[in-house]
Amino acid sequence: MEKQSNNKPLRFSRKDPKKFFQTLNKRVNYYFKKRKALKTGNWQLYLKTKIMFSLLVAPYFLILLSDLNIWIKLILAIIMGVGMAGVGMNVMHDGNHGSFSKYDWINKTMGASIYLLAGNVHNWKVQHNILHHTYTNIHGHDEDLEAGRIIRFSKHSDWFSFHRFQHYYAVFIYGLLTFNWVLTSDFQQIRRYLKKKLTYRKKLQPMRQWMILIGTKIMYSGIWIIVPMLVMKMPWWQILLGFFIMHYTAGLILSLTFQLAHVIEDAQMPLPDKETGNMKNTWAIHQLLTTVNFSTKNRFVNWFTGGLNHQIEHHIFPHISHIHYTDIAKIVKKTAKEFNLPYNEYKTTRSALFSHFKHLKKMGVQPA
Repeated sequence: MEKQSNNKPLRFSRKDPKKFFQTLNKRVNYYFKKRKALKTGNWQLYLKTKIMFSLLVAPYFLILLSDLNIWIKLILAIIMGVGMAGVGMNVMHDGNHGSFSKYDWINKTMGASIYLLAGNVHNWKVQHNILHHTYTNIHGHDEDLEAGRIIRFSKHSDWFSFHRFQHYYAVFIYGLLTFNWVLTSDFQQIRRYLKKKLTYRKKLQPMRQWMILIGTKIMYSGIWIIVPMLVMKMPWWQILLGFFIMHYTAGLILSLTFQLAHVIEDAQMPLPDKETGNMKNTWAIHQLLTTVNFSTKNRFVNWFTGGLNHQIEHHIFPHISHIHYTDIAKIVKKTAKEFNLPYNEYKTTRSALFSHFKHLKKMGVQPA
């Protein structure tokens, strides 16, 4: 795994004398072989998919076709936001990792659900699958650590005086995540990725990607804004308010879920050697050091977050569906302990949230 940054290649160490990942991979493969099970999704995931899409789509048609009180419609907009986050974490995420189904066309179809969430497949796969999963928590490489100037996630980022208050205002910024997809970030990302020739495809296809981006944005605007304005007998500002509330709800859920896995006290943010560009550890061990689990005993959190609370398992085995994370977590935890490696986890979502905002407060202190 290699990435060019400032003309210096970033490489992970290949020295693993105790063969941690080789041992872990062998044990996980044996787990699936023994049970004669596929590593992709099963009926549990398919049922959950129906539920998540229902949470997103059913309120939309109720708002569109029913003469309901404005307050009921606002509640339905919140439910749509929950459904939007649910589709993102459970359906789109597995689909774009190729773990939803053993059939590639189904993975592509489920992955394309990101267009209903205002996102873009190409941008997401580059930022998430390539940059985040390869260079997890490495400043200047993992774009998930970048929030512009407004929030300082890492001690390696520039500090500004307003960061002293970021542990107070960050939660309000988090809700704008998917709303930002609608307005600016996708256009900025595709321009940047195409310029750097970053793509998950075999060939770079700039014209195709721009056409898909513009086409899907028009489709998205038509579904969520134009059609409601044409059909509903409501002031335009009420429709836009409902649209904003839906996105804010989804953005808040998604942002907090992602932050609790990496931007937290126990998650390291190492840098490569300045001279060689080499990382100290192997890629698999790096994932253990930079990733944290939370609330893994909570059935609802496991179910709703699409296993993203099992972030350690997801980062080491991104091509295995989240449906299996609870079971293989036992193998990962046991193997890490045998090799005297960390396995960081918080027992509750509350404790993880506390640690996240404590980390933000620490990052807001002016560096010496």
